[in-house]
Amino acid sequence: MTNPYTAPIPPAPRPPDARPLRKRALVWLGGSALFLTGVLIGSTGDAEQQPVEAKVRPATTVTATATTTATPEPAPTVTETVKVKAKPAPTVTVTRTAAARVAGAGGGSGGTGGSGGSGTTSRTGTCSIVSNAGNCYSAGQFCRNSDHGAVTSTASGTTIKCVYSANAWRWTAA
Repeated sequence: MTNPYTAPIPPAPRPPDARPLRKRALVWLGGSALFLTGVLIGSTGDAEQQPVEAKVRPATTVTATATTTATPEPAPTVTETVKVKAKPAPTVTVTRTAAARVAGAGGGSGGTGGSGGSGTTSRTGTCSIVSNAGNCYSAGQFCRNSDHGAVTSTASGTTIKCVYSANAWRWTAA
């Protein structure tokens, strides 16, 4: 058992570099070879450059002037006609909804002992705007871009309007 009040024994120090001289010499040889290769590659790019002379010699310039006057022939004039197409204006369609009545199957008293009642039911709503699938819209559904601000009714007859609400265009009760 070791004493907890004494300091631990430090590890033994690493011995000095014991690599043989031949391995160290190979490292120096490899480094020198890379350096010389870089110098040779860098010096080959200077072959196209010309040495700078201390004295600058002016270059001779020859200027020739011809004095002939020629009148050019007039060129034909080209005119291009562009037809502008008018952008179509938005089309507003107003649709009125009429209440339809659907006749039921029985109209009078029952012949089999059942109680008599009204055999007609009334369907008050017909939707004038339908989805791409052909279904009536209901409140809370998203509106198409073409339906913004439009008013229609649900399948049950409740009037709904396409308004901007909660960062989206939705059908809400009107």
